[in-house]
Amino acid sequence: MIEADKRKAVFLLHQEGHSVREIGRLLSLSRNTVRTIIAQGGAPATPRPRADKQALDEALLRRLYQECQGHIQRVYEKLLEEEGVKVAYSTLTRRLRELGISDPPKTRCHQVPDEPGTEMQHDTSPYQVELAGRRTRLIASLIYLRYSKRRYLRFYRAFDRFRMKCFFHEALTFWGYAAGQCIIDNTNLARLRGTGANAVIHPEMEAFARQYGFVYRCHELKHSDRKAGEERSFWFVATNFLPGRIFGSLEDLNRQAFEWSTTRLDNKPQGKAGLIPARAFEHERTYLVAVPAQLPAPYKVHGRGTDEYGFMSFGANYYWVPGTRRDEVKVLEYSDRLKIFQAGQCLAEYPLPADGVRSAKFSPEGQPPPPHHPHNRHHPTQLEEKHLRALAPAVSAYLDYALPTKGLARHQFLRRLLTLSRKMSVELFGQTLERARKYRITDLETVQNIAWLYLQAGPGQVPLVEIDGAFREREAYREGSLTDPPQLPIDPDPPADPSNPS
Repeated sequence: MIEADKRKAVFLLHQEGHSVREIGRLLSLSRNTVRTIIAQGGAPATPRPRADKQALDEALLRRLYQECQGHIQRVYEKLLEEEGVKVAYSTLTRRLRELGISDPPKTRCHQVPDEPGTEMQHDTSPYQVELAGRRTRLIASLIYLRYSKRRYLRFYRAFDRFRMKCFFHEALTFWGYAAGQCIIDNTNLARLRGTGANAVIHPEMEAFARQYGFVYRCHELKHSDRKAGEERSFWFVATNFLPGRIFGSLEDLNRQAFEWSTTRLDNKPQGKAGLIPARAFEHERTYLVAVPAQLPAPYKVHGRGTDEYGFMSFGANYYWVPGTRRDEVKVLEYSDRLKIFQAGQCLAEYPLPADGVRSAKFSPEGQPPPPHHPHNRHHPTQLEEKHLRALAPAVSAYLDYALPTKGLARHQFLRRLLTLSRKMSVELFGQTLERARKYRITDLETVQNIAWLYLQAGPGQVPLVEIDGAFREREAYREGSLTDPPQLPIDPDPPADPSNPS
């Protein structure tokens, strides 16, 4: 297509008396094109609308698209099989896009002014974070005050509706104020149905937000720039908070995230204007909604039973229930603690253990610990493994090879191996496992037989088994001799075969 300026230049040159040949040479156009432009008076060409060879009824397409729940392949099949309409699949998808059926038409964005006390934004984002030297997938939750640009950041292993409520309670009670509305994406954690302006907030989350004086608002699909401050904050987390910091645990990570988001960023100039969030918040707080300090923290109710020793299990740990009865108890889970109720009376309150604690038992502070263990308590084997590896380097090398990675088999293997180590000296145990590793033996009964072999042989090396050289004449050996010999020993220097001097 010839640009409007070039078409105008062609016509002006023609009016000045230049020939068609000369105009075409100056503007790198063919003479036929120059003649056409002159005949049109230099006016810009109007594109002709594309005329479809086959008309597709819009009402029919909308009905089939709704019946097929948005699956275009199924719409194509129903058109062909039931309606008798033969159309190319690419034509169908193009027509659905043009009518705004499969892909709603994109509308222009509009800027929302920064008004104090009007808006806050919330979203989550996954990150790969090194915790104690191990890469772990975590979910970052961040809330952002648009006007004063204050932020509150926390990381979770999993993020659901309950943790979302706990996060909002923690952040808003820390600030003491909330904005009138919170912009979120179309997450199912807060949205019941619909999207964007037509989204219906879940009644549970709507009632929760009402306590703090704000409402949830979903932005339109694929309009994440509506909460651009939130998206920019996540980019800042990835480029400023995570690099160069060492995190020993999830608690340590959240402690540093709290200090970074509420102390360092609050006093750091933001943007070209150099706005300091702590100072801007002092001005904005008069427009915000004050959060009552007496609001109860969100909690989740669980039903639990009590075993014969007075323990109830929760989160892979065990908690002592005071009293002598074994009635059902009600457990209220808060973000940082547990409360155990029975018949409307609070029996005990426990702080939640650190992240990663498993199979631990807890009892009320100031009272003697219960004399018994829980009924179904898991018994980890970290101490057994540590004791075995400290015996000898050969034992540690054997564990690296033979120890199962996880599961019940790992714990059983460690306990049986520890029992075997107590039946012999450390020297004999290390010598036995060194030979077992060389020949890739993981069966502990065979390992025990190796130890008996060393005991019978006395000091020195165990003699090699005498092999009858006549086995080479057997038919089965001749057939197998065409394959590569098995590489049994792990060591580069395997023991020599006395029957084979070569």
